[in-house]
Amino acid sequence: MAVWIQAQQLQGDALHQMQSLYGQHFPIEVRHYLSQWIEGQLWDAIDLENPQEEFKAKRLLDSLIQELQNKAEHQVGEDGFLLKIKLGHYASQLKSTYDRCPLELVRCIKHILYTEQRLVREATNSSSPVGGMMDSMSQKYQQINQAFEELRLLTQDTENDLRKLQHNQEYFIIQYQESLRIQAQLTSLATLPPADRQLREPALLSKRATVETWLTREANTLQKYRLDLAEKHQKTLQLLRKQQTIILDDELIQWKRRQQLAGNGGPPEGGLDILQSWCEKLAETIWQNRQQIRRAEHLRQQLPIPGPIEELLNELNSTITDIISALVTSTFIIEKQPPQVLKTQTKFAATVRLLVGGKLNVHMNPPQVKATIISEQQAKALLKNENTRNDSSGEILNNNCVMEYHQTTGTLSAHFRNMSLKRIKRSDRRGAESVTEEKFTILFESQFSVGGNELVFQVKTLSLPVVVIVHGSQDNNATATVLWDNAFAEPGRVPFLVPDKVLWPQLCDAINMKYKAEVQSNRGLSAENLVFLAQKAFSSSSNNPDDYRNMTMTWSQFNRESLPGRNFTFWQWFDGVMELTKKHLKPHWNDGAILGFVNKQQAQDMLMSKPNGTFLLRFSDSEIGGITIAWRTVFSERMVWNLMPYTTKDFSIRSLADRISDLNHLLFLYPDRPKDEVFSKYYTPPLCKQSSVSKAVDGYVKPQIKQVVPEFATANSDPASGNPTYMDHSASPAPVNHPHTYSIYAPIDSMLDADGDFDLDDTIDVARHVEELLRRPVESQWGGQQS
Repeated sequence: MAVWIQAQQLQGDALHQMQSLYGQHFPIEVRHYLSQWIEGQLWDAIDLENPQEEFKAKRLLDSLIQELQNKAEHQVGEDGFLLKIKLGHYASQLKSTYDRCPLELVRCIKHILYTEQRLVREATNSSSPVGGMMDSMSQKYQQINQAFEELRLLTQDTENDLRKLQHNQEYFIIQYQESLRIQAQLTSLATLPPADRQLREPALLSKRATVETWLTREANTLQKYRLDLAEKHQKTLQLLRKQQTIILDDELIQWKRRQQLAGNGGPPEGGLDILQSWCEKLAETIWQNRQQIRRAEHLRQQLPIPGPIEELLNELNSTITDIISALVTSTFIIEKQPPQVLKTQTKFAATVRLLVGGKLNVHMNPPQVKATIISEQQAKALLKNENTRNDSSGEILNNNCVMEYHQTTGTLSAHFRNMSLKRIKRSDRRGAESVTEEKFTILFESQFSVGGNELVFQVKTLSLPVVVIVHGSQDNNATATVLWDNAFAEPGRVPFLVPDKVLWPQLCDAINMKYKAEVQSNRGLSAENLVFLAQKAFSSSSNNPDDYRNMTMTWSQFNRESLPGRNFTFWQWFDGVMELTKKHLKPHWNDGAILGFVNKQQAQDMLMSKPNGTFLLRFSDSEIGGITIAWRTVFSERMVWNLMPYTTKDFSIRSLADRISDLNHLLFLYPDRPKDEVFSKYYTPPLCKQSSVSKAVDGYVKPQIKQVVPEFATANSDPASGNPTYMDHSASPAPVNHPHTYSIYAPIDSMLDADGDFDLDDTIDVARHVEELLRRPVESQWGGQQS
């Protein structure tokens, strides 16, 4: 459990001590909203007494400010607005306070985390005999950092052993040279008289024997040192592999999965700073060990001693090369994905990043990255290392970019800012597959060397699947393909396989995530909303959520087959609801004013027991992107009426709130809230009251559009209010003849659909008729001259 979660449970004096840690120097709100990020940073890795560490501290400060700004940008709603301002202020405040002394920020946060740990530990120990307490980071992060510490110690140990081996070998070579000198002296004795030779030879022979004995013993010692060093390197490389697997196959893959879900509206995948710091530590440790192994090989070549060491060193060198190759190729990633619905002839952007580029000095000779669009089949062949003959499936403009090193952040990345897909080459489609189901991917590739051309790497990475469209009308179905792929793709899959069917609860999670992101609302789909959607998807009447728990939905049901009795699919209907809500209904959805996911019969049942004038808002079953008003009336045989659905086109003329204000027979929003209490803050302010002369400009007056349902238009609107007054018609749902008919209204029967609901188009025609009359010059309306 995170420290902050436990710290919030402190009580009494411990709580007061915790609260006293915060103030203007570091607001408690920052600790709260960035708790996970704060506890995930490597604060302890920074030495506060070392001025050289100020660069790392500055990076952490910049990252903290960026996280705060990102958090502020994602705040929505009325409460979110205030929080957005507050978090933005804190970002500026922290930058002003610590920009010149970033190490003080690190000192402050380390003190806060240490004190919180102590307080929580003391509280835990007092209530539990077991006690126990995690560090400021999660247990997983602790394990990773502990492994790095172990690797550091192992690498330092082998470095010491290597130096000792080098020293002993140098001394061995000196003694070996001494033995050669003695042998040369013995050889030269042959030229001396026998008496002199006999006098000097015994001493030299004894000295040679002593040296040779020492050399034999020392050679065995050196061989043992070499073998021991190789075994230690083997242990280090095993731990390196394990650590690299955790970081690349677990942490980095999880980041990529979060990035994919973010494409469906999931939470942001988070920054790469922690991952980059881990990858850089890996690169540094790998490179140190590689250099040690190469030095050990050089010592062996300098003084060959028969034995298994040559084979061991070759094996170590091969292993360390494999490890660093895996690290480099795996850390060439796409930081910012290209749009997954990609329209031809439209500018788009993407960013690729090499997480170990700075540490391996790749930026000293900046590599170039090339982007190419390839098909699903070409992606499969690429991953199988099959020869794709540099095939592409289209032409991308501005598809080359040089990687740039950013000193302040320590990142090496290439920012493609102005790419454009000029043309696309489609493959033969399978069965019922449409063009909006065909998946492509952007291939990014580069080549660079490290270590002074010691190693040359060719790196490639594939973007998330993209669907190429040529017209905006294809966006809806293309988005469905992307949504399904992002939600249900499994890590390590063959490109780009996804299951053909999924459990209904899985799909609910995906569409709820998408809905909240598109509408930018914390109010997602309720259990009742999801039951309504299940009823629509499966043509069911059950209201029990458990009945759908084990049901599956196929891709065809999702976005190939039309709903029964309709000419659109489930997804097309749902996407229409999202678009309408996002563009015109967001504040009303956030306020809870829109029930939305209710069918006509349910609306009638809900309203029958309510007072006259009670109404609710529900999404249309019969029209994509439509919302209708159902209301209760006691003045006709028919007790509940439904207005023909409003669409985006209608709301571009007059907003929902203004339309509800216009309809005086609507009194209470279901269940019992006065409509003005709910909607008045969204009404368009009325025109100022002025004389007809002052209103007129060049003989014209400005018209005002106002919605009216003639059958329910009120006869007693207050003329003094400045609102138009309409003649009331009979409230009967059936067509009737009226002794007094006014030409301003269309016949009532033309405004009803087959179910007796009002046709909004005809009511709009009436409003337009009124507008036409108002547009005529003032003089002509009163018998004056024509304009």
